[in-house]
Amino acid sequence: MDMISENNALRLTGTLAGRPHFSHSSRGAEFWQFPLAVRRLSGTEDILNIVARRELLEALAPEEAEKLQVLGELRSFNNRSGMGAKLVITAYAHVLSRSDGEDQNSLSLTGTLCKPPTLRQTPLGRDICDLMLAVNRRYGRSDYLPCICWGSLAREAACWAVGQRLQLEGRVQSRRYLKNTDLGPEERIAYEVSVAAAEPIPS
Repeated sequence: MDMISENNALRLTGTLAGRPHFSHSSRGAEFWQFPLAVRRLSGTEDILNIVARRELLEALAPEEAEKLQVLGELRSFNNRSGMGAKLVITAYAHVLSRSDGEDQNSLSLTGTLCKPPTLRQTPLGRDICDLMLAVNRRYGRSDYLPCICWGSLAREAACWAVGQRLQLEGRVQSRRYLKNTDLGPEERIAYEVSVAAAEPIPS
């Protein structure tokens, strides 16, 4: 079994929100996908896409609305189909088990800032900074993960330069938005890392 990366450690506990369906094949293995509903302290739910090997799902045989724990990584890939988001974010499960614990959503990332930070304000005047973090993966690949910082951390993050190594702690969140297309407005879901703490790593 693949080991969970030290650069990218994700822990989720939530409720199976739909039937698993086939996602893709790679290196002779089948991967399936399912939605996991993870409740925030505010009561809002994040609906996160989980990808797991078929053997993991078959061994567990989870039922809809069952509570599950996922240990794994947050991953990205470029969608070149022209449909939906260009950068697709999923949670890759290394370990999948039943759970009777409270909902949990925690993520630890170590990576490199690969785009200039963008500082902006919400309509209510709160500072927010957008970051894009490149996180190394096995086989020479990297995941490109959108992250957001708030308040004083956002103002600090705005001063970081491309190439800065960072260690982040936070959670994965889903956000609905309207995308203008040739057929009119279309509702889509964006996924990003809401950063609770971040530290530059000295070079």
